[in-house]
Amino acid sequence: MTVIKNIVKDRVLQITAILAVLSLTVARRRLADINFSTLWSILAMMTIIQIFEYLHILDYWAYRLTSHANDTRQLTRMFLILAVISGMFLTNDVTVLTLIPLYLRIAKKYDLPEILPVTLIGMAANFGSAFTPFGNPHNIFIMNHYQVNGLTFFKWSIPLLISSLTVLAILSLFVSRAPVPAVPVRDIKIQLRPTLITIGVACLIFAGVFRLLPSWVGAIAAIILAIGLDPHIMQRVDYAIILTFTGFFVIVSNMRQVPFIVTTLSNLVNSPHSVYLTSILSSQFISNVPSTVLLGKFTTHAAALFLGSNIGGLGSVVGSMANLLVFKQYSNHGNKNRWHFFAGFAGFNFLALAILGTIGWFLVILIS
Repeated sequence: MTVIKNIVKDRVLQITAILAVLSLTVARRRLADINFSTLWSILAMMTIIQIFEYLHILDYWAYRLTSHANDTRQLTRMFLILAVISGMFLTNDVTVLTLIPLYLRIAKKYDLPEILPVTLIGMAANFGSAFTPFGNPHNIFIMNHYQVNGLTFFKWSIPLLISSLTVLAILSLFVSRAPVPAVPVRDIKIQLRPTLITIGVACLIFAGVFRLLPSWVGAIAAIILAIGLDPHIMQRVDYAIILTFTGFFVIVSNMRQVPFIVTTLSNLVNSPHSVYLTSILSSQFISNVPSTVLLGKFTTHAAALFLGSNIGGLGSVVGSMANLLVFKQYSNHGNKNRWHFFAGFAGFNFLALAILGTIGWFLVILIS
């Protein structure tokens, strides 16, 4: 029942389901347009993420690293490093859900700044998840839809990561250097054998994303491992995102059968830079995941779409689903007015979007 409740109350899925049903009134559904390889990969990633959470891997490293911070800037940078690395493998959503409440607990105890550090942690999670094919669901989609190999993907993502980390480092200079008492380390035990097995299963999932194995192999292995460790793990898997992607595929499939929509979108994405700008702008209103799935069906400029969708995660609170989670986590755990936070969050995000968006314009030329 818990699983069904979580699925039903997901707002993004609700909207997607309504749009999918409405789209069926204008076109016939085509099963072939649903990318099942992408769905298997997303199921695998959502499952392995819950296993890592069950094993408290991120919590362990968060407390180990932050126990060495001497001032607020150093503390923030340690959180940013962990957020980037965590985002690469555990996705931006999990990173935000784990690290932001932890930072806010520390901030409340020692009266530390909140708006800029929390905003930067959200950005760092997005930057890290953009680097790997399995860090973001839309990266998995791009890999599968365009049949992109690993070497090509990292040729795109390495320049973006370097640029993103530069922006992050510059913005972190605005965090004050107030002294911080030593943060005590929580006694979190790492279970070595389950952790090593989980890493092995994660490697199967990564192999599936890189098309070295069928994508269902990693998904089945992750499900078996989760049930073996604790069947309740499967109750916490984000099935809504899998159903949401299915809805995206249905919507886009039906839209591709409407001549007016095909003509309009084809004209908007007829060059790398037009794809890049359209992806960034559309992400500000409908989020970067549905934007990627929508535009991906109308353009062959995969590199530009990759840059636009990941940079488009900056800016508005709906640019990335992780942004919404940042705001939600601050609303639940923050110690200041949430609308004050929202104003600061938006200001720094649009500043970062302006800087990184300009850099991305030149990266499109470099990697396309």
